[in-house]
Amino acid sequence: MNKILLLFIFLLGSLPFTISFQNPTLSPENLAEKAKSKSLFNGKDLTGWHVDVPKMDNDPTARNPFITRNGLLVSLGTPGGHLITNDSYKNYRLEIEYRFADKPGNCGALVHVSTPRALYEMFPQSIEVQMMHENAGDFWCIQEDIVVPDMEKRRGPKEKWGVNGDKLRRIPNLTDGSEKPLGEWNAMTIECVGKEVKVWVNNELVNHGFDATVQQGQIALQAEGAEVEFRKVLLTPISKLKD
Repeated sequence: MNKILLLFIFLLGSLPFTISFQNPTLSPENLAEKAKSKSLFNGKDLTGWHVDVPKMDNDPTARNPFITRNGLLVSLGTPGGHLITNDSYKNYRLEIEYRFADKPGNCGALVHVSTPRALYEMFPQSIEVQMMHENAGDFWCIQEDIVVPDMEKRRGPKEKWGVNGDKLRRIPNLTDGSEKPLGEWNAMTIECVGKEVKVWVNNELVNHGFDATVQQGQIALQAEGAEVEFRKVLLTPISKLKD
């Protein structure tokens, strides 16, 4: 009886190791990374962010299009502008849960943000990951560039590529139908590692770029015409480059 009990205790004690070995999500490296995750939105106010809305420069009556409401971060859509993190980041996974609060429209999450108002005196230098309804996961190049497979097929004639003005700055995503029906929450994951940017929408890989001209910077959310609610903006550092 004592031998059976000792064998049971031994097996029970080894169980966590066995699960950890078989399930990558419980590996020591992933557990360490998860422990460093931090929400960029505290659920109460815009601590850690600053607003860049050109119309607010000289119009004291202009409203701030970024507010908190019922524990959510909300982009009211107008006037146009950006909510930008105070800190810069490199090698990370950004998880965002969002939905259009009223009518479908346009919005975006910008990574590797640097110079404000670098394009059209509005958009900061960055790589935008589109959230526009039915286009979630497109890349838009804003004074920075990124490469994807089948570039000419997806972006258009090479001689028209560019990162400003009337150049072809949009790189469409790879899928259709990845977004949830209007009113439901979408989950977008953006993984920035080295010169690569990968995007998932509702757990489906929708874009993968490489050879980006930038590898770090601030993160921004847009006010671009439509009201959008955010209930999750979670950043997890990635400690090393992946193969």
